[in-house]
Amino acid sequence: MNLFQYIDNDEVICGIDEAGRGCVAGSLFICGVKCSLNDISNIKNINDSKKISRIQRDNIVNSINKNIKYYVIKFSAYDIDNNGISKCMKLGLLEIISKLDSKRYLFDGNTSFGVGGIDCIIKGDSKIPQISLASIIAKSFKDKESDELHIQYPYYHLDKHKGYATKTHKELIKLYGLSPIHRKSFKINLTSK
Repeated sequence: MNLFQYIDNDEVICGIDEAGRGCVAGSLFICGVKCSLNDISNIKNINDSKKISRIQRDNIVNSINKNIKYYVIKFSAYDIDNNGISKCMKLGLLEIISKLDSKRYLFDGNTSFGVGGIDCIIKGDSKIPQISLASIIAKSFKDKESDELHIQYPYYHLDKHKGYATKTHKELIKLYGLSPIHRKSFKINLTSK
């Protein structure tokens, strides 16, 4: 379904979104998806990744066909600490543009981090199916990484909160300190309110 009326069903565009920007642990994943609405018309439940279950997200990722081109970039906690989150976002957007040649690039949010040629759409992950799909793929990568990091650092319960600064996660940081996969450049308020 065409949720954004000025996109034709057969127009190929590149939708871009990220997962993990607001986390205090783990990587940032940025995904670009290049396809038309017709290319994804047979995929069910495409929506903002936060509005569908992990099983639905994984099923969607597994159903991607050859007409849908996508590219995912990963920035580790180390990369973020050394470059800053904004620079990582900018580098990621530039790399997506270099890898997925498209007439139009639509990015979820209100800033393109100084990268030209990208249209920003607030709540784009709920409005543009290509952005929704990028959101789903990025979140799927983030989920898988969180599961892997949970095996390495089980006492932080990354499989539950995926690296976000939940109350439980902050309590565990207070107890165990920061690990190599935590973003030390992020200010984490560990005081209870």
